[in-house]
Amino acid sequence: MLEHGGNLTQAVHRFGRPAGRWLDLSTGINPHAWPTPSIPVELWHGLPGTDDGLEKTACHHFGFPQVLPVAGTQAALQILPTLRPHSRVALQPLTYAEHAACWARQGHDVVPWSSGQDLSSIDVLVVVNPNNPTGEVTQLHRLWAWHAELAARGGWLIVDEAFMDATPTDSMLSTLPEFARKALPPGLIVLRGLGKFFGLAGARVGFVGAPPPLLEVLEDALGPWTISGPSRWLAIQALRDVSWQETMRHKLIRESARLRDLLTRSQFPPQGGTALFQWVLASQTQRLQDHLAQQGIWVRNFPKNHGIRFGLPGNELAWQHLTKGLSSFKHGTGTA
Repeated sequence: MLEHGGNLTQAVHRFGRPAGRWLDLSTGINPHAWPTPSIPVELWHGLPGTDDGLEKTACHHFGFPQVLPVAGTQAALQILPTLRPHSRVALQPLTYAEHAACWARQGHDVVPWSSGQDLSSIDVLVVVNPNNPTGEVTQLHRLWAWHAELAARGGWLIVDEAFMDATPTDSMLSTLPEFARKALPPGLIVLRGLGKFFGLAGARVGFVGAPPPLLEVLEDALGPWTISGPSRWLAIQALRDVSWQETMRHKLIRESARLRDLLTRSQFPPQGGTALFQWVLASQTQRLQDHLAQQGIWVRNFPKNHGIRFGLPGNELAWQHLTKGLSSFKHGTGTA
């Protein structure tokens, strides 16, 4: 199992602090989750249907021509590598690690790649946009150019837009060219989900946009009832709540700017970020993570890359807690 944010049990065991006494900033999940209503009780007693309008609602919200709901995009990540012959798969050098792990597990050759490199030897290009954990945004004209080059020889461009909801105009789905408005073209796969922006990671609801033939193959591979009835119902309600979405986008952008300012004042100026996290490079990331952990603050450490990802505090007490933790490191033990 790869390490992920949200691994608070590890911090509890390592530092001996009970789970309820932590400020967990180790994920990029929205701390102001969409307010879940009571779920109709009958949804717990029957098999989930596919005629509830979820697909139509998701297409309207995200801009997919067609879509396949899945049990979190992780389900798609694990199946997609089984649908290709042996391929050379390129990814950003530092990105969401499950992509590389899933392709390597199926025997594909996985290589690091950056935007200036040649694509001629690549069969599949995976781009996390905005990137996790660096926050880098890839421009749409680059993505479409890469897709055209790959698709011309049967390759795939996979765009993981897990952190796109706060800035939807940066999505490939926001301005689809005419030829892609009725069906995504061959070789293009776009992933979205409800875990980050909506804060519904536990519902395990993700969406795959792809050409219809590939969606059919993927659906057959996953089998029936991949998402529970209650989760489907919650997803529909959340995706239809446009007022909450608009308010939350503004709120998250403001709070991310506040976090960036706090880190900068604490002598940890971020090198990147999104509306849901900030990315800091520091020479002693383990020391900084350990110090904050002693204060009951858990952040995600990337020691090989000398980076730390800070998620958003969820209330004023949490902001004060983080401010004190950073200040005590700066004045008590030096800077990283």
